[in-house]
Amino acid sequence: MDKVYLISQSTSLSLIIIISLVFTLLGIYHSKKYQGLSNYLTANRNIGLFSLTASLTASALGAWILFGPASASTWGGIGAVIGYSLGTAFPMFFLIYLGKKIRKEFPKGSSLIEFMRKKFGKSLFKLILLITVFYMFIFLCAEVTAVAVLINYISGTELWITALIVLLSTLAYTLYGGLKASIFTDNIQMIVISILLLISLIYINSFTGSDFSYEFIKEKNPHLLSSSYIPSYTAGLTFFIAVAATNLFHQGNWQRVYAAKNFKTLRKSLIISFFIIIPVVFYMGFTGMVAFSIDPTIRPDLGFFTLLLKKQTVMLSLFVVVLGLALTISTVDTLVNAISSLIVIDGKATFSLSKKTNYLNFSKYIILFLSLICLIVASKGFDILYLFLLADLLCCAFVLTVFYSFYNKNINEKTAYISIIVGLIGGFLMFPTPDFSKSLLVGILMPKELFGPFVAQSLLFLSFVVATFLPIVVLKAKKF
Repeated sequence: MDKVYLISQSTSLSLIIIISLVFTLLGIYHSKKYQGLSNYLTANRNIGLFSLTASLTASALGAWILFGPASASTWGGIGAVIGYSLGTAFPMFFLIYLGKKIRKEFPKGSSLIEFMRKKFGKSLFKLILLITVFYMFIFLCAEVTAVAVLINYISGTELWITALIVLLSTLAYTLYGGLKASIFTDNIQMIVISILLLISLIYINSFTGSDFSYEFIKEKNPHLLSSSYIPSYTAGLTFFIAVAATNLFHQGNWQRVYAAKNFKTLRKSLIISFFIIIPVVFYMGFTGMVAFSIDPTIRPDLGFFTLLLKKQTVMLSLFVVVLGLALTISTVDTLVNAISSLIVIDGKATFSLSKKTNYLNFSKYIILFLSLICLIVASKGFDILYLFLLADLLCCAFVLTVFYSFYNKNINEKTAYISIIVGLIGGFLMFPTPDFSKSLLVGILMPKELFGPFVAQSLLFLSFVVATFLPIVVLKAKKF
């Protein structure tokens, strides 16, 4: 029996094309009068409070919030929701202090990688650059795949069609207008996202009634709110460490640190973004717990849609398409410009090309190539959560060494290299296999029976803890 979709493919496609085209035209029109490398990389370092806040928030809240927090909440409970919320928002808090330092010490910079290139030698700098680009590319694939899967779920539209339209439209205005275009469209997208999320909260709360409450979850699945439920703590810490660490390497955030017209504006924007992001991500996770408590047989990552689309109305389906597209495009344009900017800024120090090479044009060719790979990945509908977790692990091994070096001038390249490699090895030994049943150390090199049940059941958590904190042990040991 063929599945009955909520809206037709033609309706869905028309909406995707219209929304994508609107953002493309707005981005190109706005950035026509803001051309030049300074606008492309740092928006001429002149962005005000509202624009910066909207852009930071919209870039952080991608289509992943529609799936990830709801899914995590069904097995990690309230701890996973809190960890996800704080992990997404906490980099904003860190950037207040790190941003102040890097703007002061490197006022004409455009990226974190430039700072690392000055601090360390070319070898380690290239490794940090590679990891940063890899993480953002995985993020790009995740976002495009998520919106393609969402629209396929609602209308049956083939994955590659949605992915192609979203990529083409976003590339068109972002490669033309750079950061200036990205921030301008982020402002509009954030207004749309805020309105739609508020409407969804009012609708779900009124439609589900008393079911949309802690009391209902406690009645149906008390373990999800229990203070003695161990997975709640391990899941919360896992998501906090993983998401916070990776977002500190997000070049899109660092571009906006430099784009602020002054530090006062930057600090206010980061604080406001912090307090917007937490309730939004928490709300999305809470919908997952409610949906799971109503029907334990639902697909975990569709918890939000299960509540919102229960009546299966065309209007609500169109609403979800618009929300998904706004969330995705606001994140994709940030990632595209962020990767492109890194190649422009650090291309000369990384690639042995002709002195006449135009690195802005070169970066656009690289982006087009990566977008083609992204299109192929999205068209297959792969579950790239595992690859995302792997990218998170890599960033975790780098994070403390890189940012500790901001404040400790005694850390040299060799010491930093050793600490990162030790963190990577330790993390990989504990990192679970795709079925999460064992790891290289636990179950392959050594029998699982040698380890307690906590270790065997918490491999992902332990891998992130080891990868994150083992480098600091090495750095401290080097002092003696």
